[in-house]
Amino acid sequence: MKKTLTLGALLALAGTALSGTALAQQSAPQPRPLPAPEPAATVTATRFEPVALGFGRDHLSRLKVPAGFEVKVMATGLGNARMMHVMPDGGIYLTRRQQGDIWYLKDRDGDGQFSRLERRQVAKNLKLVHGLDVKDGKLYAVGEKTVWVMDILAGGSLSTPRVFADGFPDAGQHPARGLRWGPDGYLYVSFGSTNNDAPTQNPEEATILRVRPDGQWREVYASGLRHTIGFDFQPGTGQLYGFDQGADWHGDNIPPEELNRIERGQNYGWPFCYGDRNPDPYTNSSQIPGLITKQEYCAQTASSVLNYSAHAAAIGMEFYRGGQFPAEYRGDAFAAMRGSWNRSEPSGYEIVRVVFDGQNRPASIEPFVTGFVFEEGGTWKQFGRVAGIATYTDGSLLFTDDQSGVIYRVRYTGGK
Repeated sequence: MKKTLTLGALLALAGTALSGTALAQQSAPQPRPLPAPEPAATVTATRFEPVALGFGRDHLSRLKVPAGFEVKVMATGLGNARMMHVMPDGGIYLTRRQQGDIWYLKDRDGDGQFSRLERRQVAKNLKLVHGLDVKDGKLYAVGEKTVWVMDILAGGSLSTPRVFADGFPDAGQHPARGLRWGPDGYLYVSFGSTNNDAPTQNPEEATILRVRPDGQWREVYASGLRHTIGFDFQPGTGQLYGFDQGADWHGDNIPPEELNRIERGQNYGWPFCYGDRNPDPYTNSSQIPGLITKQEYCAQTASSVLNYSAHAAAIGMEFYRGGQFPAEYRGDAFAAMRGSWNRSEPSGYEIVRVVFDGQNRPASIEPFVTGFVFEEGGTWKQFGRVAGIATYTDGSLLFTDDQSGVIYRVRYTGGK
């Protein structure tokens, strides 16, 4: 049967054909030129570590704190003392990364010391164990690729460690992991990059991960964080802050150590950017995903909120939650800067205070405990690599030295 098309139908068919042709033309791939090559960059970098001295009580006179504060020693001989968690009754759990174990310490006689009879090993054979936290009567600790959970028993003892979550990225050059339970009931765990300044294959590297309370699901909460070991949630607001360690071998002064306001889904720039979205001239722009320049990539990343001296090596960080310090210190945060090895003049080797303003925003970073590094007779020396930091039950501040196995305590005395 012969079919006759009306003029309107013919016009409709023609329009459809023309429309398809236009769509095909519009969807054709458009050529995009490669970004212009970056100019050559030359860096002067230094490997320099001050002479390490063993702990001696005669060194204490070198330590400086703000007026009205004092520093004392609570324990020595603790080995590779790293991170701490203080229990409500004054007991302290301490990780020793090199020894792969956890110790429990408690000042039972109230003399301000953890004597050898007041400390004991409560868990062992935990490879590279580092960050730890407590929730609902259980201690959680993270090592190279595993988060363990242990029941807290009478007297501070722990049950046999069980795997809570596993299969995390390899450690590479950054085996120290951080861990905290968030106010949302999820576990937050940091995993550093396996290298210095190149993108990694595993999307969970150089991140903070958010783990479901049963350990069976996790997500990348924030990325572009080279090595954010120390992080904490601000009391009252629940906002997450963390110190990130910048890349090595990029000169004395870049990149700085960053304090970041860490938010879900944000990329904080490593390895291509630092600070306020500044392109790092010493990273390889050809490794940036997509045909964009380093400047274009950095514009899409999150800026730091404060910066500190390059290579100071921030490790532990904690908001001060005590009432023993003067009122102006409450709500501030403290961080342990372990100290540089990649700078012609040392940076770090100190405890710093992050000052927050009346609107709960970070305003400045200032020294709090200094003096661990000094120049004597033309030679730089140091007697402490600070690491973990925690608020003690009486409101004083504790911090560890993982080089000499020391726990220090800072109290406010008002000059008494």
